[in-house]
This record gives sequence, C-alpha cells and structure tokens, in this order.
Amino acid sequence: MTTSAAAFAFPPRRRAERLSVAVVAELVELVVTGQLAEGELLPPEGPLSEHFGVSRTVIRESVKSLEEKGLLIVTQGRGTQVARSGSWNMLDPIVLSVLIDNDESLGILDELTIVRGNLESAMAGAVAARHTQEGLTRIVHALEVMREQQQESDSFRQADVVFHLTVMELSGNRLAENIAKRLYLRALESNRFHGMGYENAFQSTLDEHSRILEAITRQDVAAAEDAMREHILSSWQRRRFETS
Repeated sequence: MTTSAAAFAFPPRRRAERLSVAVVAELVELVVTGQLAEGELLPPEGPLSEHFGVSRTVIRESVKSLEEKGLLIVTQGRGTQVARSGSWNMLDPIVLSVLIDNDESLGILDELTIVRGNLESAMAGAVAARHTQEGLTRIVHALEVMREQQQESDSFRQADVVFHLTVMELSGNRLAENIAKRLYLRALESNRFHGMGYENAFQSTLDEHSRILEAITRQDVAAAEDAMREHILSSWQRRRFETS
C-alpha cells in the first residue's frame, strides 16, 4: 500500500508554526519587561537559534512578527534594535497581554482605564444624541438583568459587560468600539483589573449605570458622557489594589 507524500505535508508545518508562536511570545515578553532594553541590539540569528532550539528560519519569522508589532526595528547594516515603547502596537493581543500580566504597578491598567473611559464617554454621548427605541430597549434590558441579581456574581458581571458592549455597538463609531472593546475584554481577563472588593459595590455599580441610561434616555449628550466617564474611572479607583 502506497501513502501519498501529501499526507506528510502538514504536521511539520504546524509544528514549525507552534515553535514560532512560542519564540514570538518569549521575545515579546523580553522586550516588554525591559530584559531587552530600548535601543539594544538583538543577538544574531545563530545565537538566538541555539538559545531557542529552533531553526534560523523560525527565528527570522519571529523577528519579522515582532517588527510588525512595532517592537523591533530592522536596519540594514546596523542589525535589529528594540524600538521605543511609543512605537509598540499595544493593541496587539500578545503585546497587550504581556503588558497587563507584568503590570505590577498597575500603571498600564491606569492608562487603559483613562483611554477606555474617554472612548466610552464619547460613545455614550453619541447614543444619547441619536438612538432608536429598539436600541434603548436593549440598554434597558441589560440594566434590568443587572438589577435582577441580588449580589456580586458572575451573572451580574456578565450583564455589566453586556451593558457596556451594547452602548459601544449602538454608538455607530466602529473604530472607537473596536479599540475600547479590545482593551476592555482583555482587561477583564486580569485578576488585577477586578481588584479589591469594596463596600456597596453592587449598589454603586447599579446607580452609576442608571445615571448613564437616564442621560441617554433624555438625550442629554454632556450628561451621558460625564456619567460614563465618571463610572469607568471611579469604579476602577475603588477596585484598584493599593500599590507602593
């Protein structure tokens, strides 16, 4: 019985891709955590290949991936340098994950909250300025589901997320929605973002969401913007772990 060569074409390819993913993840962590500092030259392909136990082709592909993420700058004749953090694509899932996971000071979550607060504020204002009855009903329903919960719970938190994602979608601002959603959903995966419990958390969250809905309902753009921004910033400060 003869087996076609095509049957053996795919497994090696998948294995190489897995190796590349692992190398990329480690290199991203080395750069983001500062173990490879800004302006520092990346070691040549040979030593990197030996260090990771992979081929030079895998190293080449991995370096290309980091270049696309803005973490490395490849210059002919000078080698490969670590780029300044302002050039990094911080919305890249791997880069954002490493930033959050290594955020001992909570500085990146502070920055994320400010950016998210401003984006969601603008989107809440847009919904207040123009919304359909169907859209308003969706926001009302999300808040009602939150109210049905008698305490902080996974169901309550999920309804909270739905409330925010609904406002984002109804805003019609696809770019703001895409950026804010990416930041918000990734932050939710971090225990640091959930932070510390605080007194009356359940009721204060409901009250703040109610103010957002009320402003949207009466088409008060400024009030909707202020209520959303205040909710996002103040709730993070209440949850935030104390750090030195």
